[in-house]
Amino acid sequence: MQPSSAFCQTPASLSMDTNAPNLATAGTPDDGGGPEIKVNVSHGPSHHEVHLPAQSTFGDLKKLLVHKTGLEPEQQRLFFRGIEKDDKQHLHQEGVKDKSKLLLLEGTASKEKKLEEARKQNEMSKASEAVAGVRAEVDKLSNRVSALEAAINGGNKASEKEFLVLTELLMKQLLKLDTIEAEGESKLQRKAEVRRVQSLVDTLDALKARNANPFSSSDNGVKVTTQWETFDSEMGNSNAPPSTSSSTKVTEDWERFD
Repeated sequence: MQPSSAFCQTPASLSMDTNAPNLATAGTPDDGGGPEIKVNVSHGPSHHEVHLPAQSTFGDLKKLLVHKTGLEPEQQRLFFRGIEKDDKQHLHQEGVKDKSKLLLLEGTASKEKKLEEARKQNEMSKASEAVAGVRAEVDKLSNRVSALEAAINGGNKASEKEFLVLTELLMKQLLKLDTIEAEGESKLQRKAEVRRVQSLVDTLDALKARNANPFSSSDNGVKVTTQWETFDSEMGNSNAPPSTSSSTKVTEDWERFD
């Protein structure tokens, strides 16, 4: 008995069915996110085109917008048809299709943070400018102190008023520095300038003391005194009481001359 033709064709048909496409899964993308769509996102004056799978979430869209807007996902608020969308909601379920338009706003907390950062930066900039202004004035005063020191070292005598004026001007700059509110680098600049002013005031105090008594620690003072003592002894003033005042010696010599 010969097998029926239908029975003979069964293996071939089974082989064809094995290679046939699965209609139940045809057209489904490998990533399972549905077909890719393009959405237009408005952010202030800027407009961004984003390509992503249709079954993505709004949270996925926010991640793609980070490099375009500079805003982190938690700083973004996405609106579609006037309604803010949650990160876990899916685009296709909310009616987002190819070429749909969405609105992106920056979160309130993010705005406040940026405003605070801008305020601090502005304050630091103003503080740095204020310190720079004081530094310029202290530079001028420092040159005057250096000139005064050179004069005194050269044996010249300065007026008392010069010391008072320079000290007062330096103290005014110190008061200016005290009123400057600074943070970070500008705070370090202010601190360095305060130390500089204090150092100049100390230098003036030392110069003032030397100016008031120029021979207190000088060999010239010793030489003058010795010369006057030698002159007195030659004049036969061996019985006169010793004195360090040149004016007293001159008076005594004139009395003996008379």
